[in-house]
Amino acid sequence: MRIPLKWLNEYVDISSVGAEELKNALFSCGFEVEEVIRVNENVSKIVTCKVLEKSVHPSADRLFVCKVDAGSYGTLQIVTNAVNVQAGDIVPVAVDGAVLSDGTKIKSGKLRGVESFGMFCGGAEMGITDEYYDGASSDSVLIFHDDFELGKEVADLLDIKETVFDISVTANRPDCQSVLGIAREVAALFGKTLKMPDLSIKGTSVKTEDKVKVSVYDSDLCLRYIAGYCYDIKIGPSPKWMQKRLALMGIRAINNAVDITNYVLNEIGQPMHAFDYRELTGNEIVVRRAKDGEKIITLDEKEFVLNKDNLVICDKDKPSCLAGIMGGLGSGIKADTKEIVFESARFKRDNVRKTSRTLNQRSDSSARFEKGVDAFTTELGMKRALNLIETLGVGKVACDVIDVNYVSMIEKTIDCKFSSINKLLGITVPENVALNVLSSLGFKCEKKGDDLNVSVPLFREDVEDYPDLAEEIIRMYGYDHIENTLLKNSSITAGGRNKEQCDELNLKNYLAATGYSEVITYSFISPKDYANYFYDESEYSAIKLKNPLGEDVSLMRTTLLPSVVSVVEKNVNKKNLDGRIYELAKVYLPESLPLNKLPEEKDTLCMAVFGESENFFTLKGTVCDLFEHLNLSGELEFLPAKRKFLHPTRSADILFDGKTVGYIGELHPDVSKKVNVNKKVYVCEIDYDALKRRFDREYCVKAFSKFPSVERDVALLCSKKITHAEIVNAIFSAGIKNLIDVKLFDVYTGEKVSKDEKSMAYRLTFSSMEKTLDDEEIERYVGKILKKLQEIGAKLR
Repeated sequence: MRIPLKWLNEYVDISSVGAEELKNALFSCGFEVEEVIRVNENVSKIVTCKVLEKSVHPSADRLFVCKVDAGSYGTLQIVTNAVNVQAGDIVPVAVDGAVLSDGTKIKSGKLRGVESFGMFCGGAEMGITDEYYDGASSDSVLIFHDDFELGKEVADLLDIKETVFDISVTANRPDCQSVLGIAREVAALFGKTLKMPDLSIKGTSVKTEDKVKVSVYDSDLCLRYIAGYCYDIKIGPSPKWMQKRLALMGIRAINNAVDITNYVLNEIGQPMHAFDYRELTGNEIVVRRAKDGEKIITLDEKEFVLNKDNLVICDKDKPSCLAGIMGGLGSGIKADTKEIVFESARFKRDNVRKTSRTLNQRSDSSARFEKGVDAFTTELGMKRALNLIETLGVGKVACDVIDVNYVSMIEKTIDCKFSSINKLLGITVPENVALNVLSSLGFKCEKKGDDLNVSVPLFREDVEDYPDLAEEIIRMYGYDHIENTLLKNSSITAGGRNKEQCDELNLKNYLAATGYSEVITYSFISPKDYANYFYDESEYSAIKLKNPLGEDVSLMRTTLLPSVVSVVEKNVNKKNLDGRIYELAKVYLPESLPLNKLPEEKDTLCMAVFGESENFFTLKGTVCDLFEHLNLSGELEFLPAKRKFLHPTRSADILFDGKTVGYIGELHPDVSKKVNVNKKVYVCEIDYDALKRRFDREYCVKAFSKFPSVERDVALLCSKKITHAEIVNAIFSAGIKNLIDVKLFDVYTGEKVSKDEKSMAYRLTFSSMEKTLDDEEIERYVGKILKKLQEIGAKLR
């Protein structure tokens, strides 16, 4: 929201307040000044002069030598290429030492051997356009049509210097979307008197109700509609002061009637529209929902197909205006318009927002309506527009308006206690200060003891109860008065992480140390994700969002796998062909659908590895080492898995103390094709919730043996159905206390063994804390182990 300082000064006298002081004051009461724009601040020593003589340059056919009378600056010689300047013209000249609007400094010098003591200027050099002075927008030298005194600063004559505040107005303060709204706040801040704009209307004997009929069919979307009739209209340019102010707001001047609506929009905060009366078929204005398929062409010549969710302003036959957004092309003001009907309305803001976004059509009016326009401002805006019609001599105004109103115009009251306000703020605000603050903001207060009765002004619909009053008081009294206090039943703590957070950080640090990168993905996935992983709809039971951003994020995920694999897919397709990633996040498991209570939110760990150096066993090694690092006391097992999305022979369920806590395996080739990953991907998903209850933070330190260890390799021949885990369990079941490690280092299937068998080679490591083991003891240990292996069908090869 742009606020020109001189315009603001008309409603509250802040001539003694500096720009920086005003900026800080606005910030202190909740308004962020995003920028202070100093328009034409540098322009100086550009003065009026009269051309006395003009002759051709002796050395250049396209240059001219002029003698000018520059008043107190004397008679000057100016070399120029301006063909439009003639003797007798009054023009602006930048004399020696002048500064242009872009900061360029002008100095005297020679042009093709002839001395020039300045430069003629056009509007661009002074930073002005036609809104400031007719002809300023052209590329040539500006010729004044007024008999200005010579030698006077053009910046002062045309009033081209201005300070503009670009203020960010939050959505909860729609009453401040105008110069008048900010003026109310500034008046309260500095204890000044607010001067209201002129709202007086003389009117004539003509009645609006005799000229036009207004019907509001959908009062739920249009809460107030005011129509005012004007006639004997003389369409022409607006006065320069109005054009200049609109230009500072970023609005191009069009004609006096349209400019008045834009002026009221920025001055009062009320969006308005002016109808060409002759274009209203049947002299009717009908406010209704659009019909499905109905069309309208707006003032910017865009055509829209409407539906019943859109509110339109119609005449007897057709839509003439897209309510709250933009007028229709046919009903707009034209050069020969003689009669107009002003519209000032309050439309339901969420309907304007929905229509604006659906049609992708935004305007200054829709921006105001989306934040909210109150019914009081609707009336104020109409009065100001009619006043300007009379004041500027644009036309004549009817003696009345048609006002269809469904909003109570009685000020609401709030009964509360001063002690409640002070308790909420945590400090004691002096009662006289609080009452003065509320009074300066337009609230009417009556106090009896601790009881306070407050009448809320009609333009403050955001104020509903005493917490809102407390906010108004403290933002004007000063937030720096608030003292640091603790909430009830609270205490100061040392901070830091709890045990659960430390355990989680321990896990993440370990994975990071082993080459894994953490990823964070959305908690929503698509039904297609479940289909890609061969889930039936009855299997996943995911919660469907009522209003999703799109089909791709319409389900609350029950597994992290699709999200993590999608990260792999993005990396592979961007030629990052190897990596290790993980995500620790929640999945959402409903007890039943539709929901009758909140779902279970289960912490889950999902890992994925891909690349030439990765395989099933590298990921399995990470899982085993992670369990050991987390000091999980229990038995970890891997049993063959039957999961549709995993490779049938390269996958396993992860069991901990006999309970399934996850799975590990290679992504099924068919799934890889569906998700567009042309490399082998190995994945693992673990129920972190089931593990974190078993974390033991106490580590037992065990001394190394000072005696050398002994290794023996054994190659076993067994059925293909026997698993590595079964063999390891059999080896340890021999009860050899000095056996400290068992490692599989080779698996062979081929011509030298039968097709139903495989060869598995293990390295056994023995060590004693008491002595060096001899060969006889080692052979005895190996013999016991082989006997146990024979029991499960494994024999020495």
